[in-house]
Amino acid sequence: MFMPSANIKVYLAMRKSINGLSILVSEHLELNPFSGHLFVFCNKKRNMVKILYWDQNGFCLWHKKLEKHNFKWPDSKEHIKAIGKRELAWLLDGIDIHQKQAHKPLNYSIIF
Repeated sequence: MFMPSANIKVYLAMRKSINGLSILVSEHLELNPFSGHLFVFCNKKRNMVKILYWDQNGFCLWHKKLEKHNFKWPDSKEHIKAIGKRELAWLLDGIDIHQKQAHKPLNYSIIF
């Protein structure tokens, strides 16, 4: 299973072909395709996911096509959506990324 490191950001964007994904990330989404972050694309049928990322000296493209079923791609009015590592794992496993039973992340700061 594909698993990114802990400090990687993951961005979801809707269906685009392989050609020009890095240009799409840069010009249309206004993000840096060389950042090493993951840019996740889905086709219209939602049975195929492509993950584009920069790895030291070139772009990598991870691709998964489901033979049966569809990915639980989030319905969103946002053109692009940032998600976490565990939500990406859920998406790739066919689970809705908005788990009502999942524990919400907590962020504490130390007060002295």
